[in-house]
Amino acid sequence: MPSHTFTVNGRSVTVDAPDDLPLLWVLRDMLGVTGPKYGCGVDVCKACTSHLDGTDVRPCVVPVSACAGKTVTTIEGLADGEDLHPVQEAWLEQDVAQCGFCQPGQIMAAVALLERTPHPTDEDIDAIANICRCGTYFRIREAIRSAAARM
Repeated sequence: MPSHTFTVNGRSVTVDAPDDLPLLWVLRDMLGVTGPKYGCGVDVCKACTSHLDGTDVRPCVVPVSACAGKTVTTIEGLADGEDLHPVQEAWLEQDVAQCGFCQPGQIMAAVALLERTPHPTDEDIDAIANICRCGTYFRIREAIRSAAARM
């Protein structure tokens, strides 16, 4: 079985896995990183959104072989020790989460958006298109605006 070495949330890891195994299963089942959630498995719901070398990706469709020598960041790696990322702080202040299932993916998508577009429009925010079954889109938008003002 092939070995794949990459960094997850600041820690170098090596896993023995088939080249085509989705990164999501490597993270969750092999490494115990459970922030990225399985929702659809086909890059539609975006509940698993994480970052690969700073770009938002859906690990449900990214093969582990694409991660060799790269850096994967999940919700678990976003905070700096006890200091939350500004997007995480805004999420708490705006009381965004209801069930919370999609929130790690929502937050990771919002961070990527703000890194690309420091002052996003409503259209920019809506374009991240992560699905929230609880319908907290208004609070998500407010949290992203609040985080943008801090960053």
